[in-house]
Formats: sequence, C-alpha cells, structure tokens
Amino acid sequence: MKRTYEIHDLQPYVNWAYFYHAWQLHTPEQQQKCRGEAEDTLRQLDGNYHVYALFQLFDCHADGDDIVITLTVNRSPITLSLLRQQQAGSSHLCLSDFIHPDHDQMGIFATSVDHGLECDFDHDPYQKMMVQLLADRLAEAAAEKLHEEVRRKDWGYAPDEHLSMEELHAERFQGIRPAVGYPSLPDTSLNFVLDELLHFRQIGIRLTESGAMKPHASVSGLMIALPEARYFSVGRIGEDQLCDYARRRGLPVETLRKFLSTLLANR
Repeated sequence: MKRTYEIHDLQPYVNWAYFYHAWQLHTPEQQQKCRGEAEDTLRQLDGNYHVYALFQLFDCHADGDDIVITLTVNRSPITLSLLRQQQAGSSHLCLSDFIHPDHDQMGIFATSVDHGLECDFDHDPYQKMMVQLLADRLAEAAAEKLHEEVRRKDWGYAPDEHLSMEELHAERFQGIRPAVGYPSLPDTSLNFVLDELLHFRQIGIRLTESGAMKPHASVSGLMIALPEARYFSVGRIGEDQLCDYARRRGLPVETLRKFLSTLLANR
C-alpha cells in the first residue's frame, strides 16, 4: 500500500515540541515566533511538495530473538533478527517478545518526503535549515497519520479509536511503532531487510552503505498491535550477543561491529 499526503493534511499531526528542541527554543515567545514562520513556510510548500508512505501487513511468528515473516507460497520466509536488552537491572526485553510464537501479524512501514525539500533551498542557509527541520517533522507526521489509519482501518484492530493529537503524541494508542535507528530498534542495517520487503524506492528512498535513508527526512519501522507492547531501549550489548546476532543475520561479526559500535559494552 502506497499513500501520498498533502502537507496541509499532515500539519495537524506535526509534533512541534521536537521542532522547538531542534531550534533550541526555550521560551513561549521564541516558540510562537518561530512556529509562525514555520507555518508560513508550510503554506508555501503545500501543493508543490508531498510526503509519501508505504505499509504492508505480514503474517509472522516469533522465534527467540527473531521475527520470522511469512511471504507468498512461492517465496521463502524472511527473518528479522533483533537485539535484546542484557544490561543488569533491565527487563531483558526484545521486540520479538511482543509477537506470538505460533502465529501473529505485524506491519512494516516507511515514510519520506519529496527529494526537493532537501535540495531546492541551498541558496538560502536559513530557509534550508527551516525546510529541513520541517521535512523531518513531516516525515514523522506521516508516520503518525499512517499509523492511525492502519489501526482504525487498514489493519483495523482499533476501529473505534478516537484520540486527540495530544494523546497521539503521548502514544496512548494500542500497540507500538518502533522506528529503525531508535532505542528499541537501533541497528540501521535492518533497513536492508525492510527494503527487501517494502521496496523503498517506490517512495524515492535509497539506502547508504550503513543503511541510513536518503532523503534524510524518512522514517521506517514496525507496527506491533499487542496491547502490552511497549517501547524500551536496548542499551549496551556484550560481545556474546554481537556474535549471536551476527550468526542469526548471516553476516560477519566485524561487519555488524561497525553498525553496532555505539552499543558495544567494551568499546
């Protein structure tokens, strides 16, 4: 499923708190002034640029720290290998804990903006920064709106949900939407697996050698419906988990050491 969003449809979903943080705005006066400029910019961009989303619902099951994703009868399953908390005092969680070991479903998504939002404003440094920060917010807003539509209609596990924007931003909906590169799903190289499933190029996303997405204003991740699912930070991992993770991914340990260098407990 591919969707195209108009900027004015996403504007209500923008979480301005992150925008203010990016500008280091601390007073209501500063925030109000900058938001006014941002909303003027959004009006100028509206209609000329768009934001895109991909989503697909997959049958799957958990197998230890992996999620095995079932494809069509003519294709072999794809395994999404994950990391588990292992530091003392943690709950030792892994995202696969929120997937049933026999049969379940899970969504995979990606959102991104028109490439021009990252290259059409190089002549004006201030405008370039403004548009880049707004592009980041629009990609996140698209993920928020897409997730709402998925919960209420496409997957439909929460058809009667009616949440305010404040409640959406406070993540009071059922389930979770962990994004690649964030604390629950920190390994950006998992984007290569998600790309194999969704074909990111449909919405103009390309991946760097490290699995980072271009345009930078892009988001990818999972949608998990279990009411008990919650966000967590994987945190530091040991050499033992690195080696096990490399085995499960079918990649050399040293390759994954580069991707996970900031997580390694002995670095």
